[in-house]
Amino acid sequence: MTKAVLFDLDGVLVDACDWHYEALNRALKEVAGYEISRQDHETTYNGLPTKVKLKALAEKGLVQESDIERISELKQELTVGVIEDLCTVDFSKTQLMARLKKEGYKLACVTNSIRKTARLMLKNSGVLEYLDCVISNEDVCNAKPHPEGYIKALVMLNCLPQNAIIVEDSPKGIQAAKLVGAKVVEVANATEVNGGMKL
Repeated sequence: MTKAVLFDLDGVLVDACDWHYEALNRALKEVAGYEISRQDHETTYNGLPTKVKLKALAEKGLVQESDIERISELKQELTVGVIEDLCTVDFSKTQLMARLKKEGYKLACVTNSIRKTARLMLKNSGVLEYLDCVISNEDVCNAKPHPEGYIKALVMLNCLPQNAIIVEDSPKGIQAAKLVGAKVVEVANATEVNGGMKL
């Protein structure tokens, strides 16, 4: 019996993958004179926390270790600006959330984004009020593809993995979800997550 539905954020509840990509590249270019190609983003970096991406770039000698904090802070500032400009109420998502709540499900969001930008996206898109908990990368020691975030959410929801559904889009998120032992619904993008969605 399904008792809880857990959602990823970027690419599932909000189409924000490009926002993060553009904000990070602007910060990288300003501080380090480097940009991540679209192909490298899709195949290597998509779904990872910003600092994990930056550490990987530093290991390859593409950015200086000493610049990581500065790039990360600038990226977050740019992301907040983009969210405030572009993120608006998504009625297809609020319709889905309202239906799931009415049917008695507990709802959560588990994301590799930081808490501030995650909650801002959820609030602006109209989804936050329906969620029983939000787990950001600041709430765990191990980000996806590690399953810690989903495990923590299930504990908070008092729900066994076999009674949960996890909705994910990225390979790293799907890997984390499968490790939990819940039913995993894979989507291509946020447009597939809507009021008529079958779980």
